[in-house]
Amino acid sequence: MKKLIALLMAAVLVLSFAACGGKTADNKTTADQSTTVDKDLKIGIILVGDENEGYTEAHIKGIKEAAANVGIPDDQIIWKYRIAEDETCYDTAMDLADMGCKYIFSNSYSHQSYMVQAAEENPDIIFCPATGDTAAVCGLDNVKNYFTNVYESRYVSGVVAGMKVAELLKDNKIPASGIDKDGNVKIGYVGAYPYAEVVSGYTAFFLGIRSIVENVAMEVTYTNSWFNITAEAEAANRLMADGCVIIGQHADSTGAPSAVEAALKKGQVAYSVGYNVDMLSVAPTAALTSATNVWSVYYSYAFKCAISGEDIATDWCKGYSDDAVAITDLGASCAPGTKEKVDETIDKIKSGELHVFSTDTFTVEGNTLTEHDFDFSTMNADFTEVLYKGETINVISDGYFHESEYRSAPYFDLRIDGITELSAENK
Repeated sequence: MKKLIALLMAAVLVLSFAACGGKTADNKTTADQSTTVDKDLKIGIILVGDENEGYTEAHIKGIKEAAANVGIPDDQIIWKYRIAEDETCYDTAMDLADMGCKYIFSNSYSHQSYMVQAAEENPDIIFCPATGDTAAVCGLDNVKNYFTNVYESRYVSGVVAGMKVAELLKDNKIPASGIDKDGNVKIGYVGAYPYAEVVSGYTAFFLGIRSIVENVAMEVTYTNSWFNITAEAEAANRLMADGCVIIGQHADSTGAPSAVEAALKKGQVAYSVGYNVDMLSVAPTAALTSATNVWSVYYSYAFKCAISGEDIATDWCKGYSDDAVAITDLGASCAPGTKEKVDETIDKIKSGELHVFSTDTFTVEGNTLTEHDFDFSTMNADFTEVLYKGETINVISDGYFHESEYRSAPYFDLRIDGITELSAENK
């Protein structure tokens, strides 16, 4: 009988959940009239930062929204903030397991190996490391990876930047220092690490700009940290000193946008495109928009699975078609017509008319690619040893690179023409 009820609940859960309703007679929280949340369900959350760090702030917001969506009470979620990417993560995961958590989520790639270690010792608990690349190859059914097609929103944020570049060119406002020897407008990008996730993001951003203005070139510099306000500001300043008029980022602080705002106030032509959160509070004039993940979409899905007992997808990844990515509000400095161009671009992505990594939009060493074999094995932390052997798959077909279709974590690792990495330690 219980099995039949669970199956009926699972069918209902495919539909949407209403907000938290109240308490039933047996002290179960109701998410809607047909769904209940077991009072013994506990969910553990391991976060690399807190609300002061943009990437983690976005996760916190998404988790809270998702919990409200499906009716999970606050006291059934156990939060662990500022958990280092070392044995501390393993210890924290084990503590959460001892506290009765049946689902444990972590939000940093470098948490993954410790989550897998804990999963090996707790086969009845589901461990979900975000941005990971191990779930499909580690041989453990209780490890689940998740990410979003954030490369789509990065492309759209590039369209926003491209519209601004076009306006500056039209108004003859780009100084000589902002044009390279080949006549390309200089774009800068502050990256955290030279990982595929960052490469995928900055390439999508660049291609979005180039969909509006063809003659652009981008310089990428790395901070070798996900969150370092000072290093990110210094990196942005170096790029602007070299003449870059747009500064994008795949790093988690407000350092770069704040530096661009300060430079703009001093008369330099420079504008910012951020990541994770709206940067208008720190860069009200310089910030154009930010690419962001809508984490509530994933957490709502995963929490529904937890409530119903359904299996969570081994690799979950969604984009604009599922409202799992977005850009933040457009800043006052955006060029006229930007919103219309953004809406048009998003519609094309949703319909499948536009593929971000269409091979007719980029070359590698002068060549248009028709195939690219990618090894989906998982490497150790310093990329010197294979931990889990995966398949090698050609990820280019039908005229585009199929990003995040064979696993959730990005694997676009091509260095395309027009982009220069200024520093790439740990590459």
